[in-house]
Amino acid sequence: MTKIIGLTGGIGSGKSTVVNYIASKGIPVYIADDEAKKIMEDATVKQRIQKLFSQSVLNDNGTLNRKKIAELVFGFPDKLKELNAIVHPEVQNHFKEWLFKHKEYSFIIKEVAILFETGGNKQCDKVILITAPEELRIQRAMKRDNLTKKDVLVRINTQLPDSKKKELSDFVVENVDLNDTFLKIDEILKILAKS
Repeated sequence: MTKIIGLTGGIGSGKSTVVNYIASKGIPVYIADDEAKKIMEDATVKQRIQKLFSQSVLNDNGTLNRKKIAELVFGFPDKLKELNAIVHPEVQNHFKEWLFKHKEYSFIIKEVAILFETGGNKQCDKVILITAPEELRIQRAMKRDNLTKKDVLVRINTQLPDSKKKELSDFVVENVDLNDTFLKIDEILKILAKS
C-alpha cells in the first residue's frame, strides 16, 4: 500500500522549494493548497463560499477575489473554520482519487500548510516539518507574497506554533541553507524508500 508522507510548515518556511526538489526526483507530490484553489473555482463550491460572506467576494470576471477572502477570514477563526468546512472535504475527495492514480508508488508526498490544524496528520504514515527562524519566514513571505509584516504575523498566528508541530512530526528540517536542506531531504527520502 502507498504510504502517505505529510509535508508541512508555516508561511515562509520554504515548503514550496522543498516540494519542487522532491518532485524533481520523480516522487509524486500532491499540493493541497494548489488543488484547493482549483476546487474553489468550481461553480457549486464558489456559490457556497459566496454565501458565507455578506459582501461579494467575486472579481468582475467571476473568479474568487482571494485577497478579499483572506482579509475576511484571517483573524476571524469562525469564518476561517466555515470556509475550511466547505473546501477541505472537497480536497479530501480529490486527494483520494489522486492517490488511487499513484498506487504503484511505495510513498507519495502530501503537502498541506495546515496539516496539524486540520487533523490531516492522522491520515499520514509519517510527517516532515519544514521550519525556519520566524524573522526569516517573515522576510520570505513579505518578498514572495508582497505582504506587510503585520499581514504575515496574522497568518503565522493562525497556525500552530513550530514548537508544537515539532513534537508531532517524524522529521524536522530547518530550512536556512538550501544545500543543507536538500541533503537532509535526501537522507529522509532514503529512509522512506527503505521503510
